[in-house]
Amino acid sequence: MSDHIYRIVELAGSSPDSIEKAIENAVERLAEKKKTLRWFEVVSTRGHVENGKVSHYQVTLKVGLTLGD
Repeated sequence: MSDHIYRIVELAGSSPDSIEKAIENAVERLAEKKKTLRWFEVVSTRGHVENGKVSHYQVTLKVGLTLGD
């Protein structure tokens, strides 16, 4: 098995629908430019409240990308 070296990128994703969709939005957007995504870790979760209801979700992620040779 070969060693894996990762670059770790931190980014935030958001969605009015759900935490899961906020994660998907962030990962999919980064994957458009970086094809070597391998894992993610949710660092924090926040939300925006309007008129007593949750109106928006935001997550901060650490994403691991493998480095090429």
